[in-house]
Amino acid sequence: MSFLWGYSWTGIKIGLLDASPFTFAALRMGIGAACLLLALPLTGRPFLPRRLPELLKLGLVQTTCLMTLSTWAVYEGTAGRAAFLAYTMPFFTLLMAWPMLGERVRGLQWLAIVLAAFGLVVIVEPWNMSGKLISSLLGVAVGFTWALGAIMVKRLQLRAPMDLISMTAWQMFLGSLPLIVVAMLLPEAPVVWSTRFITVLLLVSVVTTAFGWILWLYVLNNLPAGTASMGTLSAPIVAMLSSSFHLGERPSTVELIGITLIGGALLILSLTALREHRELPSATVQGEGA
Repeated sequence: MSFLWGYSWTGIKIGLLDASPFTFAALRMGIGAACLLLALPLTGRPFLPRRLPELLKLGLVQTTCLMTLSTWAVYEGTAGRAAFLAYTMPFFTLLMAWPMLGERVRGLQWLAIVLAAFGLVVIVEPWNMSGKLISSLLGVAVGFTWALGAIMVKRLQLRAPMDLISMTAWQMFLGSLPLIVVAMLLPEAPVVWSTRFITVLLLVSVVTTAFGWILWLYVLNNLPAGTASMGTLSAPIVAMLSSSFHLGERPSTVELIGITLIGGALLILSLTALREHRELPSATVQGEGA
């Protein structure tokens, strides 16, 4: 899953050689949503959605806004840097979960947030008003929007649990509709339907978007949350290595320092989550024994 998600950032960059950002995002999410909707009856799930207003709100944030920002960030900058900035999502989630879900930041989580903040400043380089600043700010916006979507999912599930594949499929479909409308209205350059573009589009939409989401839900359902989150650490690394191999992108020394800080912060969060997961069953067993 991490390999697929990491490679998708490079796939987006290659796809944008033959299509404009809104058109590519609309095609990607439209095809991905169609695949997930098809999976509902094939897996014995009800096809029609429930709680449509909530799914629409989630789709506008987690598909419309998130995919627009992520595609735009890759278009304006490098795939590797966009991926690392997007993976600031866990830190924004921690900060937003405090006022919105009542989940307080504790212990080493503060250290992770501080490291990530320093890493962000180093990568964004606000003192350097170059073209790179726009792509960096877009990457940070991706992380923030992704975190907001995660909070919305958690609140939706707290109100009443919903099947994750059904929720993902319908929010993706509803969120892709504005992308399709905007792509049709904007005077973007026509798509170059080359073999390269068709191959990349199918890989990014069917394999990394549709199948990748199903794989992620399977991982979450069968592994501890901490273990699952540790696996995602490799995704931005795969993005950086694959973009270097296919596109010749090379991060600067300053970017490498920022990437290292963010990577270290992600590792702290994952290890903390894994430790908490292991301590909870142990405490439960002791309580039952008493």
